[in-house]
Amino acid sequence: MRLDSERHHRRSLRLKGYDYSRHGAYFVTICTKNRECLFGEIANGSMWMNPFGDIVRACWDDLPCHYQHMELDAFVVMPNHIHGIIVLADTVVRAGLKPAPTGKRHGLPEIIRAFKTFSSRRINDLHNASGTRLWQRGYYEHIIRNENSLNNIRNYIQFNPAIWQWDRENPEERQPSCDEIDRVLAKHYGFTEEL
Repeated sequence: MRLDSERHHRRSLRLKGYDYSRHGAYFVTICTKNRECLFGEIANGSMWMNPFGDIVRACWDDLPCHYQHMELDAFVVMPNHIHGIIVLADTVVRAGLKPAPTGKRHGLPEIIRAFKTFSSRRINDLHNASGTRLWQRGYYEHIIRNENSLNNIRNYIQFNPAIWQWDRENPEERQPSCDEIDRVLAKHYGFTEEL
């Protein structure tokens, strides 16, 4: 049986020709397979992680132990996805006048692959389901180009649990009223006047 190239072709979301191992900050979103809520629940605008969510957090926090050129920034585990910022640092050890090699630089795709693998294995071990796919294929990434964008994304990540009811990843998503938006902004962002 031949595959219909129009129906089965997966379009890459990566920026064509961009080197994802170069230094910079990257915002990533990774969703569970079929958007299944596996990591806990949102209550009163806060994420309450279950043991699977704790494993995901621990695997994320452990990434810099495996990749010397990366740092972690803002991060949140949601019921069926994660948001995080990965910074690939431009670290070069100087030896006299020439830079000395500091080992292989892993790019963002390799780091995300490792995160998915580490977290899947640990969760599958916990519930004795070896080989079960936890994450959807691929992930969303955004190259952060300036400080303003970085700060906006940090705020989005921090307050993501507060807006879960309107999140498109939420299986029970609904459209908010203006009053609901005002209340959430007042509670989580400190706005006290009408917008």
